[in-house]
Amino acid sequence: MKNTWRSRVLGGYTLCVIAFLYLPLLILSLYSFNASRINAVWTGFTFKWYISLLSNDRVIEALTNSLIIASITTVVSTVMGTFAALALHRYQYRCRLFLNSLLYLPILIPEIVMGLSLLILFSQTGIPLGKPTLIIAHITFCLSFVIITVGARLEGSRSDLEEAAGDLYATPWQAFRYVTLPMILPGIIAGALMAFTLSIDDFVISFFVAGPDSTTLPLYIYAMVKRGISPQINALSTCLMVVTVSLIVVSELLQTKGYHSQRKE
Repeated sequence: MKNTWRSRVLGGYTLCVIAFLYLPLLILSLYSFNASRINAVWTGFTFKWYISLLSNDRVIEALTNSLIIASITTVVSTVMGTFAALALHRYQYRCRLFLNSLLYLPILIPEIVMGLSLLILFSQTGIPLGKPTLIIAHITFCLSFVIITVGARLEGSRSDLEEAAGDLYATPWQAFRYVTLPMILPGIIAGALMAFTLSIDDFVISFFVAGPDSTTLPLYIYAMVKRGISPQINALSTCLMVVTVSLIVVSELLQTKGYHSQRKE
């Protein structure tokens, strides 16, 4: 009876926490289908706010900027982060603990501090604000996430398979291509999806380093909110939320699948 009572209390508490976290998102999504322009009044179900987004040139421009910046950021940070994770995993350094600690700084530092520091850096070096500065800023904070994700995958990989490939006269490149890369590929893809998600969803750092012609989707949503919350904002926010959640779920599934396949091996 005690176990049953405790289980019910724990289950109820868990449901309350989940409701606290996701109920606002559910309400936001629900009112994105509201036919009325006033969020406080529900007048009917409609898709017109989603259809109107497709005819909004500024939304399309902001979406295009976000996709271009996120794509370039993902490719660069994934390549750099993967090689950095391999170097940190395979080679021993005197200051390895210090370097590993530095990897967590972009994650731990408040975004407003990081955005301000990057703004000062760009202004002092004379780099004009725009898409290049946004890409550099996004790579800066996405790189750590990729290194940590790929590094975690490398820590769980089997080094004896690489040694066996070497015993079979495989070159270092062949051992990496046919043994190491397939083992860490789920971690690389998960890190890439994480980088893409963080880049396309970032607001604070982008607010500091974006130029007049490089407005991203989160920045555009913020500008729209200043003029008042409308169902079109709800629809745009819902689309962004669905993309973000989908990428995170896929990333987690890839990592879980990778760990299970590794255990079977």
